[in-house]
Amino acid sequence: MHVINPFANTDTIIGICGGGQLGKMLCEAASVWDWKTAVLDKHQDDPAAQMAHRFVQGDYTNYDDVLRFGQSVDLITIEIEKVNLEALLELEAMGKIVHPSPKALAIIRDKAKQKQFFIDQGLPTSPQLLFESKTDILRAIGSDGIEFPFVQKLRSGGYDGRGVAIIKSKADLLLLLDGPSLVEPFIEIEAEVAVIAARNLNGEIKTFPPVAMSFHPEANLVEYLYCPSGLGPALELEATQIAQAAIESLDVCGLLAVELFLTTDGDWLINEVAPRPHNSGHHTIECCNVSQFHQHLLAICNLPLIDPQLHFPAVMVNILGEDGFEGPPKYLGVEQALRMGNVYVHLYGKNITKPFRKMGHVTVANRSINRAIKTANFIKDQIKVIS
Repeated sequence: MHVINPFANTDTIIGICGGGQLGKMLCEAASVWDWKTAVLDKHQDDPAAQMAHRFVQGDYTNYDDVLRFGQSVDLITIEIEKVNLEALLELEAMGKIVHPSPKALAIIRDKAKQKQFFIDQGLPTSPQLLFESKTDILRAIGSDGIEFPFVQKLRSGGYDGRGVAIIKSKADLLLLLDGPSLVEPFIEIEAEVAVIAARNLNGEIKTFPPVAMSFHPEANLVEYLYCPSGLGPALELEATQIAQAAIESLDVCGLLAVELFLTTDGDWLINEVAPRPHNSGHHTIECCNVSQFHQHLLAICNLPLIDPQLHFPAVMVNILGEDGFEGPPKYLGVEQALRMGNVYVHLYGKNITKPFRKMGHVTVANRSINRAIKTANFIKDQIKVIS
């Protein structure tokens, strides 16, 4: 079994395709252990560029750039799914360690393939219909199984709320997206939950405590995260078992963030998964005995995993760019947040703010989840990102 141990060989270079905030926090975690990282991305001012031991300017969607980068490091991982798949397959064929595996990534980054995989594996998810264009969807309404309300998802390219259209009536048809997509029924839900699982090559699996998520009504991305989830031990165990089955069936080494719906009928459905560190795990940096980033690094190096434990209840709030502003960011209200204590502010270092762009996050730790929620609400009202 071809593995590396950066503790034993300090010259080891872990290559990260993608230089966003997840890459930055992976580099920060690696630096705690004096592990060396290299990052591939287009711009020298990307968040991870200044944190990595080595920054390589290039396009992670370009075959040649990814192949060249992968040959210069000892292990390749990702912080975004859009990495050139053919290059990753070639690197794996050369004997390079690539996590997640290109085979798993090919399934996951196509939402239709991902959903069909879970259906084939007997894991709970909603049914789907596939279409090549919005014109095809319009033709199928009322005749080929599409009824209002429904949800359309582009098969690839969507992130942070983009690539999803919720169609509740004919009036919403103007929201339809053009391109290959899937359509699934709109389901009434009780809660949206995420479970982050970690797995190494030995097959060891550890999961973080489930979190409940609240979404921004306009941007359709996570606004608040709550841990513990408040669902109780029985439901949390069910969600955890589904996440464990998902990461094992996909044969993913590293992290798999599993987003789930709990329906009003009490059933669990997998919404979608991500084979990398995830927004739903940022609170683990301060509030768990191991962060999602450290756990990912241990898993991809086939080192023993740490059993995650929650030290304090946590609420995380995303810091989003204010609507109506685009340009170099200015952060207002951070001083007031820092004065409150047990408040951890993370600013990602993006050089341009845009409406609803993730510019940072704040984690609030408190022995009382209700106090943490109250503080998080205050912080959301205080911190504004303008230009």
